[in-house]
Amino acid sequence: MNDEIAEPEKAVTGYEQSRKSAERFIALIDKYENFDTLTNTMLNEFIEKILVHERARKGSQDTTQEVEIYFNFVGRYIPPAMQPVPLTPEEQEELRKKEERKDRLHRNYLRRKANGKQKEWEERYNAKRRAKIEATKAAIRAEDMGKGIYIPVSQLPHQEPQRAELPTSAAI
Repeated sequence: MNDEIAEPEKAVTGYEQSRKSAERFIALIDKYENFDTLTNTMLNEFIEKILVHERARKGSQDTTQEVEIYFNFVGRYIPPAMQPVPLTPEEQEELRKKEERKDRLHRNYLRRKANGKQKEWEERYNAKRRAKIEATKAAIRAEDMGKGIYIPVSQLPHQEPQRAELPTSAAI
């Protein structure tokens, strides 16, 4: 008997709570109906929490990372563009091939990283990049020297340091 009464009471309580939540959400929407800038206060009132998940494939530039946004009074929000879309068999096959290629490239990267070849390649790549930057800097410096904008310290006329005389009012 008590179970029969408790279940409908629980349903009524849940309904009343959701109705109050909906009313508070509508009041919040009305409060910020017209605004020019999004402020931290507004975000704190609308968003309950944001969950950022770990990347699907570490060490890969082309990977996905799931971010969940939970709004106050609404719960998790999934934008319409992010809703799962049924794929055709051709699209599924293409996606499978793309994922296989990513997995193969990632395994190769991990193998290179384990045997030290990746670090060697990164050092060579960074050395080439630094050399290119230094060459660009030297070209700009040479151009500025030609225009008289930049003079290296080694080319400045040599002068002996001179002792400055202090005014008598500052010596007191």
